[in-house]
Amino acid sequence: MMSFQMIHPAPISRRHGLLGLMATLLPILSLPWAGPLCAQDWVHLTAGNNNSEIRLAAANFEPIAGDPATLVDKQTFDKVLFSDLSNAGIFAMVPKSLAPQPTPGSPSEINLGLWAQAPASAAMVAFGNISIQNGNLVANGFLDDTRNAQYPQVFAKQYVAPASDQSARELAHQFADDIIFRLGGGIPGIAESKIFYAQRTSSGNKEIWMMDYDGANQVQLTHLGQDSISPAVSPDNSLVAFSTLTHDGFELSMYSLLLGRLVHFTDIGSANVSPAWAPNGQQLAFSSSRSGSSEIWISDPQGSLSRRITNYGGLDVSPSWNPRTGTQIAFISGRTGLPQLYIMDADGSGVTRMTDGGYATSPSWSPNGQFIAFAWDRHYGPGAPGGQDIYVMEVATKRWIQLTHDIGRCDFPTWSPDGRHIAFANSPDGHDNHTRIVSMLADGTQQQKLTSFGADMPNWSWK
Repeated sequence: MMSFQMIHPAPISRRHGLLGLMATLLPILSLPWAGPLCAQDWVHLTAGNNNSEIRLAAANFEPIAGDPATLVDKQTFDKVLFSDLSNAGIFAMVPKSLAPQPTPGSPSEINLGLWAQAPASAAMVAFGNISIQNGNLVANGFLDDTRNAQYPQVFAKQYVAPASDQSARELAHQFADDIIFRLGGGIPGIAESKIFYAQRTSSGNKEIWMMDYDGANQVQLTHLGQDSISPAVSPDNSLVAFSTLTHDGFELSMYSLLLGRLVHFTDIGSANVSPAWAPNGQQLAFSSSRSGSSEIWISDPQGSLSRRITNYGGLDVSPSWNPRTGTQIAFISGRTGLPQLYIMDADGSGVTRMTDGGYATSPSWSPNGQFIAFAWDRHYGPGAPGGQDIYVMEVATKRWIQLTHDIGRCDFPTWSPDGRHIAFANSPDGHDNHTRIVSMLADGTQQQKLTSFGADMPNWSWK
C-alpha cells in the first residue's frame, strides 16, 4: 500500500554546480500520485506492504563437484543472487532462515509443498546446482511455481563462464535478470547494468569510473590527471562522453569501452559540459559557451555537424533527452532568474517552464518519458527552510513527488534502465569532497550507499 505523508522541511543547503545527466531507456515503474499538490507542501511517498509483490524464495545452490573452489564461487553466487532479487523492488523475499531443508539441486529433489507452506510461504522458488567443469563455472538454474502442481517449472537455464569469483557474480546477475524478466512484467532486470561516475583520486583530480549497479567492481577508466566530470554512456554501451578540464576550459571527450581508450572528438573550444545522448545514439546534446553564453547545442557523436538550439542569454545547461521519443529535451535555464526546469522540442521550439520557483538542477528523463527526476531546492535563499533534494515530476501534469529527506545535499539523479530505481549523488554535510553515490527505488525507499566519499555525477547505462 502506497501512502503520502507530510513532513517538515529540511535545513537549507546551498547547491553546487549545474552539470546535468541524461535519462535512460525502457519503461518506468508507475508511481501513484496524491492529486493536485500545493506549492507550499512537501510530500513524501512512502511504501508499506504491497500485496502485489511475489513472495520469492532463493535457495542456496547445491555444489555438485569436489573442487574446493566450487564452494567459494557458490557462496558468491548465492549472496549475489539473493541481493539482486532483493534489490529488484518487486519481490517479497523469503529469508534464508525460513528455507526448508535439505537444499534442492534439481527439480527431482525439490518438495514444492514444503516451500509453499509456512514458514516459507513462497509462491516461487529459485534453486539449482553449481560446479566447476573443465575450468568453467557451470550453474543450472530453475524457477518453479509452488502453486502449479501439474506444471511447476517456469523456466530452466544453464549459465557457463570461466571459473572465477567474478564469473560467479556475473552468472548470478544473469539468473536474477532472467527471473526478473519473467516475473516482473517483461521488463529486463538491471543486475548486469553499469553506473558511470566521476571519482576523486588520490592525486586530487576527478577521473571517470565505472561500477556494477550494486557498487561492486569499481574500475577507473580515464587517467588524464585533470578533472573529468559528467560522464554519459551511449545507448549501445560502447562510448562514454564526458567533460575534461584543459588549459582552454572544459572540453568534451569520448572514451571507447570497446577499445579501452580515448577516441577522436572534435575540439569545439570554449566551455562544453553535460553531454547527453539521444536514444538513437546518433546525436549528442550538451551545453557550450562558444557563442558567448551557455546554450544547448546538438552534434553528431564525433562532435561535428553541431548546431545551437537555444539562444536566450544566461545559462542553458544540463540537457536530458526524452528516451521514449527522442523528440524532446529537458534542461535547466536561468533565463527568468534562478535556474528552473524546462522542456522543449529537440529543435529548440515549444519551450515550457516546469518548476514554479526555487533552485532546480540536473534533470534526468525517465525511461518511458512520463517523468523527470531532478534536484530541487524549493525554498532557496538565506534563512529559507529548504534543502536540495531529489524530486520526480510527472511531465503531463507538472505534479511532483519529493523522494529524499534530511540526508544532506542531493544532486545528479539518473534512472536505471528498468525505471524502477534512481541513483544520485549525496553529500551528508553539504561539502563537495563528501559526496558519494546512493541508489534507491523510484519511490524513494531502499536507499543504499554504493561508493565511499569522492564519487559524484552518476550516469546509469541504458541496458
